[in-house]
Amino acid sequence: MSDERIEAATANWAPRFTSQGVDPSDFGRITSGLERWEDWLDAWCANGDMHADLAREAEERGRLLSAGDAWVRAALSYHFAKFVWMVDLDKHRDASDRAVSAIRETHRLLDPTAERLEIPFEGAQMVANLRRPPGVERPPLVLLLPGLDSTKEEFFRWEDVFLARGMATVSLDGPGQGETGYHTHIRADYEVGPIALLDHLAGRSDLDLDLDRVGVVGVSLGGYYAPRTAAFEPRVKAVCAIGGAHSFGELIADRPSISRETFMHHSGAKDLDEAQAIANEMTLTGVLPKVTQPFLVIFGRQDRLVPYEHAERVAGEAPNAELVMYPEGNHVCNNIPYKYRPLAGDWMAEHLGEAAR
Repeated sequence: MSDERIEAATANWAPRFTSQGVDPSDFGRITSGLERWEDWLDAWCANGDMHADLAREAEERGRLLSAGDAWVRAALSYHFAKFVWMVDLDKHRDASDRAVSAIRETHRLLDPTAERLEIPFEGAQMVANLRRPPGVERPPLVLLLPGLDSTKEEFFRWEDVFLARGMATVSLDGPGQGETGYHTHIRADYEVGPIALLDHLAGRSDLDLDLDRVGVVGVSLGGYYAPRTAAFEPRVKAVCAIGGAHSFGELIADRPSISRETFMHHSGAKDLDEAQAIANEMTLTGVLPKVTQPFLVIFGRQDRLVPYEHAERVAGEAPNAELVMYPEGNHVCNNIPYKYRPLAGDWMAEHLGEAAR
């Protein structure tokens, strides 16, 4: 009998793995062969090593596109090795670092103009990846915000959705996320991170970005962070939330145990009571009326992690919101990426004034 934690990871997030670029055969082979949650990280890291070896072999033969694609798969394997795995934090950190290294190899081969940004932030630093669409002068910019257990290393193919439509992207590890989370914790006022990022970019005239056309898109818990950013940052001209909660404190107690452990780690909570107290502060009550920008709320009615009523509340309390509810969609609608991803990309391109391609 499989470990209940393995069952929770596969039941709740399987479509996310494949929609982000994990090969379905890899996913089936690895998860079907696991019986203990303790073995999850090692199995996925071994898969990452296999793809890293394929990348090196391809590059030695001058097959740079194949090498870059293999590095994408390696980065995703290392990322998903540790995404909700808190069994051994030293191994968790090592897998995180390997994911970061793999995505840098991806950029070197597939998008050499990509730039790693290190943004001073409250005595520490935030880290983000900037990519620009080829052949577009002064493109609009879309901030891509991860959720509780996602990071910028998961977003290469997600970034491509916006790049293909003429928009630059910045995938941000904000407070409590990814590399930034090495030194910071989750906070209810997450918007301080994107605001600091935009301030940093405003001081970089060499980047040739149109900061008068900024959008923000958040997935999962990022769907809470995105409207908060729009509410308190007037440079944001359009916002999209996908699978986000209205009030996270209402959900934490019913989350799978591995998700609660992940929240405790990234929030710095000492126990479940403190985690609940932190989660209770993460609410859009009183915030959404300040989101006056065009606001697209995308949600799946079959979401097992966030009840669909949260999306209805979000859209109902924001004055300029549009709700797209997919009856068959799961969490973040990752079981139907061919529906929600083009919608998010086209909608954002239209609202930032860049014609969809």
